[in-house]
Amino acid sequence: MKGSTVVLVGGAWHGGWAWRGVAQHLRAAGKTVLTPTLPGLADGDDPRGLSLADTGRALVDLVERNDLHDVTLVAHSWGGYPVAAAAPALSGRLADVVFWSAFVPRSGVSLFDEVPQGYRDLFSALAASSSDNTVALPLEVWRQGFMNDASEQVQDMIHQLLVPQPYQYFTEAVDHVDPHSWGVPLSYVLSEGDVGLPPGDDGWGKFIARLGVPALSAPGSHEALFTEPADLAAALLRT
Repeated sequence: MKGSTVVLVGGAWHGGWAWRGVAQHLRAAGKTVLTPTLPGLADGDDPRGLSLADTGRALVDLVERNDLHDVTLVAHSWGGYPVAAAAPALSGRLADVVFWSAFVPRSGVSLFDEVPQGYRDLFSALAASSSDNTVALPLEVWRQGFMNDASEQVQDMIHQLLVPQPYQYFTEAVDHVDPHSWGVPLSYVLSEGDVGLPPGDDGWGKFIARLGVPALSAPGSHEALFTEPADLAAALLRT
């Protein structure tokens, strides 16, 4: 992690609140840390009328409005999409970009096209049954596939804080993605117990290969920001 200022970009269903534990450890290490909640992912937001592009613009606005320089962008999971959308517009302000258990987008390809068919069917059905075209993550999927390293009590408590994800954030794509054109070091951190996607080249492995860097390992599940915040922060600092 090269930057003196770190912007932590959460995954689907998460707001900036989810990074609190990790942010505290990064601040203790001397970093300035921002944990934005992207449009549509704050409690009470109306997701209708929003697009995936709005999330990238929100990150650009955050960095430019605060005149930030020497910035490390950290993307978790779906957060790879807003980070990929924002990075080209932040030339000269970035120190590096870190993907943690994250999607590394391809030009014109949505998250919906990158996940297994079971997730596609689930997301489509949940969005269709909602009143505002959002996907509320089922508790059992959360328990088994996302936060599988915590007790049921803790899983349930965090699950209640998640915000339904705008479906269009899964089905829309980022155009003209080329991380190697951003002109900054790129890193990938993978949680050892992450079963959110299949193992190997059909899951997180294809995104590591796409980035073209060796992955650093961190303990915990896909939700290690809750269950292993100190060790996750330490892994991020090693990038």
